[in-house]
Amino acid sequence: MRWANDDGEPIVARRKQSRPPVRGYGLTAWGRAFVAVVESGADHRHLTGARHYFREHHVEGLAIAPGQITAAVRGSQLDPFEVILRPRTVDPATVVELLRAGGNVDALLALARGEQPGALGELVAPTESADVASSCTCPDQAPRCIHVLATAFEVAAQIDKQPTTLLRVMGTDLPDLLALAEDRSAHRSPSNGRDSAGGRHSAGGRSDLDGRADPDGRASLDGRADLDGRVSLDGRAESRPPSPAEPGELAETFYADRARLPAPPTVPRTDALTDLDAGVLRQALRASGAGATQLAEALDDLAELYAALRDLR
Repeated sequence: MRWANDDGEPIVARRKQSRPPVRGYGLTAWGRAFVAVVESGADHRHLTGARHYFREHHVEGLAIAPGQITAAVRGSQLDPFEVILRPRTVDPATVVELLRAGGNVDALLALARGEQPGALGELVAPTESADVASSCTCPDQAPRCIHVLATAFEVAAQIDKQPTTLLRVMGTDLPDLLALAEDRSAHRSPSNGRDSAGGRHSAGGRSDLDGRADPDGRASLDGRADLDGRVSLDGRAESRPPSPAEPGELAETFYADRARLPAPPTVPRTDALTDLDAGVLRQALRASGAGATQLAEALDDLAELYAALRDLR
């Protein structure tokens, strides 16, 4: 092995220059979810150019505010193009309520640990292209130009690094969600003899809305009750309507005086959400422009209605 060249100078081994790592985006579930809705419908040419812009750091001044993302992207002209993304924001209170209804409030704690819980992502992450509106000052007439796509890739990379970025993108943040979850927990648990509505318990175990109870313990909107414990909206007593007649009994209503009512028909118990294909309903709701949170809330409301109908039978 030679240690010197022909001139007697020592031979210095040259180290191979390592290539810088290739930048990536959409490496996590939440990052992929955001990218998927933005790049849907974009052609191969725009996607290829946007990936090149992303890897070459053409996106500058990325600013993520609740419900709005701005950036300047260097393109083919001297001046950079201005890009604005406007995601359809979510309602924090609704998100917390849906998490509580599904028993997934712990997802907020998982997010605080740096995880990306699926239960929370389903309520927050955008699900269709209409959930993220975009605009750019470039002359390209495509729905998603190269500069918009490159900006979306930068946002996805930030979501990969810090999952809470998705909350800020969609108009909320983790401290607000945690505060709402804590407030609702305290609101529902009795404390110091008060109920969840803020009123004091009455002698009969019931409470009113302004902290006053009526003599027989029934609720009153303004502290006054009628003779049989019922109250109208303005505090004046109203008469109790006749109770419905049992099957085969005489009815005493104006429309069926002294008439015998037939027994109600027997209807089999059913639940359209479980007995039928709910995917068609979800597809129709998405086509109407409803966001992920609105879709989940509507399905939960329908499930509660069907459950109430089954209980009545």
